[in-house]
Amino acid sequence: MGNNVSGFKIIYRKEVRIMTKPQTISVTAPAEEEFPKEKYDELEQFIDGMETTKGALIEILHKAQGIFGYLPRDVQLFIARKLGIPGAEVFGVVSFYSYFTTKPRGKHTISVCMGTACYVRGADKILEKMKEKLGIESNEITEDGLFTLKDVRCIGACGLAPVVMVDDKVFGRVKVEEVDDILNQYRK
Repeated sequence: MGNNVSGFKIIYRKEVRIMTKPQTISVTAPAEEEFPKEKYDELEQFIDGMETTKGALIEILHKAQGIFGYLPRDVQLFIARKLGIPGAEVFGVVSFYSYFTTKPRGKHTISVCMGTACYVRGADKILEKMKEKLGIESNEITEDGLFTLKDVRCIGACGLAPVVMVDDKVFGRVKVEEVDDILNQYRK
């Protein structure tokens, strides 16, 4: 499909690659959880204590996620109002970076690298085994609240492919048979 514009042919292509399940947030649903005023006060003090908030959105979001555990709609809107920016701008940053989450996380976050090096070495099979063992899909939390499973674009340890991270610990050259052993280290 294309159009002629001033003698040039414009060709439109649509390529879609989805490696991770996108986060969603409802702008009309009521808040899922009420947080104590003290948490909002702590975040407000942090923001007010900054020399400047210009260019500090990511730093503020990191702090907020540390305080609240995740970044629900109400927290994002609070930040937007404090900074005098649109809520959509805050959500755009939250949804772009995989570090941020709009949903509560489990005690331990398992990240399975799905980058090219990991994928060609079997990361998809490791991810499927994790889903089977945990009884959840990517970006979900186990019923006991112990684990959150994520598939991520790249961890940056391609020489160790396939790679799994649990919290901040990197497991390299992982085999499907090792999934139980990895999970059991965190079930204690």
